[in-house]
Amino acid sequence: MSYALSATVRRPFGETVEATRAALGEQGFGVLTEIDLAATLKEKIGADIAPQVILGACRPPLAHAAVEAEPSIGLLLPCNVVVRAVDDSTTVVEAMDPDVMVSLTGNENLTDVAADARDRLSTALSTLTG
Repeated sequence: MSYALSATVRRPFGETVEATRAALGEQGFGVLTEIDLAATLKEKIGADIAPQVILGACRPPLAHAAVEAEPSIGLLLPCNVVVRAVDDSTTVVEAMDPDVMVSLTGNENLTDVAADARDRLSTALSTLTG
């Protein structure tokens, strides 16, 4: 099973991070957290990786419906969206496929929530390449 939704964007990393935030916002997601993975790994263990951030995206109505259906679902929230530089003009944006919530929990009551989140995230990613 694939666990990611993905888009390859022909834009520099910094522009793509901003465009990703905007695309998520247009789909009703706010960014609750941002982890600069490259900076963190450099600081903590001296590792050099390409620029990469993890955006913790949340759409409160979806999060609420998920928690109502599966109280422990917070372990899989928020929706992680990774923006990763490939080179100076190419960036990959990936989001955890919300269908994974249904697969991992076996809770079919999450199906509609996951489908809504998947549609919104897929739309956000598609706007980045359009």
